[in-house]
Amino acid sequence: MSKNKSVIVVGGGIVGLSTAYFLQKEGHKVTVLDKSDISSGASFVNAGYLTPSHIISLASPGMITQGLKYMFNSSSPFYMKPRMDPDFIKWAWYFKKSSTKTKVEHAMPIIRDINLLSRELYEGIQASGDLGDFQIGNKGLLMMFQSNEARDHEMEVVEKAKHLGLEGRLLSKKELKTLEPNVEINAEGAILWECDRHTTPPLIMKRMTAFLIEAGVVIRKNEEVTDVCAEGNKITEVKTEKASYIADEVVFAAGSWTSNLSKKLNLKLPLQAGKGYRINVEEPTHINLPAILMEKKIAVTPMEGFTRFAGTMEFSGINHTIRKERVEAIAKGVRDYYYKLEIPEIAKKNAKCGLRPVSPDGLPYIGRPKNYANLTIATGHAMMGWSMGPATGKLITELISGEKLSMDISPFDPQRKF
Repeated sequence: MSKNKSVIVVGGGIVGLSTAYFLQKEGHKVTVLDKSDISSGASFVNAGYLTPSHIISLASPGMITQGLKYMFNSSSPFYMKPRMDPDFIKWAWYFKKSSTKTKVEHAMPIIRDINLLSRELYEGIQASGDLGDFQIGNKGLLMMFQSNEARDHEMEVVEKAKHLGLEGRLLSKKELKTLEPNVEINAEGAILWECDRHTTPPLIMKRMTAFLIEAGVVIRKNEEVTDVCAEGNKITEVKTEKASYIADEVVFAAGSWTSNLSKKLNLKLPLQAGKGYRINVEEPTHINLPAILMEKKIAVTPMEGFTRFAGTMEFSGINHTIRKERVEAIAKGVRDYYYKLEIPEIAKKNAKCGLRPVSPDGLPYIGRPKNYANLTIATGHAMMGWSMGPATGKLITELISGEKLSMDISPFDPQRKF
């Protein structure tokens, strides 16, 4: 077991900060580099779910067909912007190859295991008091439906999940009203996943950053990595616009930017940025439980101090352009489910987006590429980066420390074949 290594973590999202958190707990000297000021991005704008129930990966049968159907509708929940980008075309081909029933079923227990591990770690962090008191809501997650088709689709997931030790419960319209007595809901019913939890990401990110600095982790904000130097199979230097860094180990946890970073070492990492949007409503909404509005693919989360509405998956490259039609689509979708809930104009005006790193098969990249002995990659979590963040940080720490791994990471091999 090797201790007290110096480690550079590139990326200050939930995966990067979780990695730094567990590394410093093991006595390693950690420096985090991030191109932003660590106050925005996917880790700040997500729905805050811890979702063992989400066992079906994004790369599932029919998704490419759906994407083609929506290709010229920029307000659709799943949007692929037409573009002649070789990396995107190759990724889309791998995505199609991965979207088979056999591959999806193979991935289900793997997705369950890493989510359950991560939920346990979140609870451990909460119990430690390191971040002060923060919410882990344990009311479960509602999958609300307006049609029999959506209900039947989720009930198929319930049957699959039952074999994996996860239980979803079908609720009638009346039972849904009992759980949500203070809002008028336009839904025929819901499936309640009691295994799921919800949190407030901006609060946790802020407190995690403050704790790490207090614990001695060096966090360099607004420093973009410009080059990575290597000799043989070892990274020798990480350069930013402002400084040069040398360490025993390097972790690439830069989210959607990790693919570009890997190219500096001639590593091919199929990855696309999936843009998601969020709207925060600070006025009371009286919503009690987090929910996914199935037909509209919108996530609703009562957070500490506000209610968040999040959604869409937009593949349009790395950019932070806010498309007003997509924001309006979320607001309209919310109105379709919650009568009398009008999202204020100021909330829509203040909508933010984040870029989720999406691998072709829906599984993250966690592990060491064969080419480099002191590099570890941690990205590609798609919509479950928040849910899987602590587990990824723990697994990376175990790998670097030479400890027994909490779970088999071979399915997450950064150089796996598609």
